[in-house]
Amino acid sequence: MSDHTELHAFPAPEAKGERIRLAIVRQRYNPAGGAERFVSRALDVLRDAGSLDVSLLARRWEPIEGIRAVTVAPFYFGNVWRDWGFARAARRVWLAEGFDLVQSHERIPGCDVYRAGDGVHARWLALRRQTMGFWRRLSLWLNPYHHYVCRAERRMFLDPRLKLVICISQMIKREIQQTFGLPDERLAVIYNGVDTEAFHPSLRERHRAAMRAAWDIPDDAPLLLFVGSGFERKGVARALKAIEAHAQIYLVVVGADKHLARYQRLAESLGLARRVRFCGPQQDVKPFYGMADGFLLPTLYEPFGNVCIEALACGLPVLTSTTCGAAELITPGENGWVADALSPPAWSEAVGAWLAARARWDALSLSARRTAEPMRLSVMADTLLANYHRLLQSLPQRGPHA
Repeated sequence: MSDHTELHAFPAPEAKGERIRLAIVRQRYNPAGGAERFVSRALDVLRDAGSLDVSLLARRWEPIEGIRAVTVAPFYFGNVWRDWGFARAARRVWLAEGFDLVQSHERIPGCDVYRAGDGVHARWLALRRQTMGFWRRLSLWLNPYHHYVCRAERRMFLDPRLKLVICISQMIKREIQQTFGLPDERLAVIYNGVDTEAFHPSLRERHRAAMRAAWDIPDDAPLLLFVGSGFERKGVARALKAIEAHAQIYLVVVGADKHLARYQRLAESLGLARRVRFCGPQQDVKPFYGMADGFLLPTLYEPFGNVCIEALACGLPVLTSTTCGAAELITPGENGWVADALSPPAWSEAVGAWLAARARWDALSLSARRTAEPMRLSVMADTLLANYHRLLQSLPQRGPHA
């Protein structure tokens, strides 16, 4: 069956001298997803950089002005076929187009640049197995999708055509080096940027009163916010248990999960139904940051955590886990707290420390904002552009991407 590939008429900017023809490859689009929000913002900034002609190869995406969108949507049945088919079709498109650089956000051998936004799959599986009993571990091992992803990941990292891996945290750089042995010169740590004007402490003044009234939360109640879809990995159960012993604290959960009812039942069994709000996925999360006093993400594994940098930019202290890349930005007691994802007592203690520091919440908020301010999208874009130019200078003169 033929692949469905379509060019959309979102014209790229007019050429001005020597411009880099860059392809960004990202398969899936979820409007509530943090990775997708990051890619959309990054594309906006790269488009405005002036030295790039950017094309986006994806199954589906929202129109982005000035970006040439190429829909790559081969038929599939099941997740292995889905990823394999997209990889095959996307590579065929970029070979035909002859881009100067191909930056993939998917595990596709043959790209020039890989952005390791999903971390190392083998590491994620190892952490996940620690939370499972025998039968679930066996089911995980028997799942062909995980074997496919690990093979594709290894082939990509060891492919000689891969010139640069963008690691979104030092944690991910270490994991890639430990697993695949890549040298330092092929790895660049570039933290995700954040729109520091859109995500700003002023959201508190604009949204706190109205949002708390809308969700029936007392104005003076200490409120922690959780944002993320995929509750098992992101740690909703851990978040619920972390606030159980702290009767004053409310928790707002923004995100989607097919097992939502299971977490609602857990909240009821813990006696938390009155203090927890499950708000579902939201296209605009900013009002929720504005209603909160702190941000909680007890994730089992998160290569960076865009929501963490968004929360910091909004002036919210962040409580996250040692296996979250954004933990590298946290100084405990100053702009947040860090705990082991697999230690329930540590999470209750971290939440208790945040609550006990209520008299210093204004100082914590200022520190959180200062942490995020240097991580503007323009800084991230400048760093990416510098790496693109360095790569092109190191490559031999070539025609179509091979």
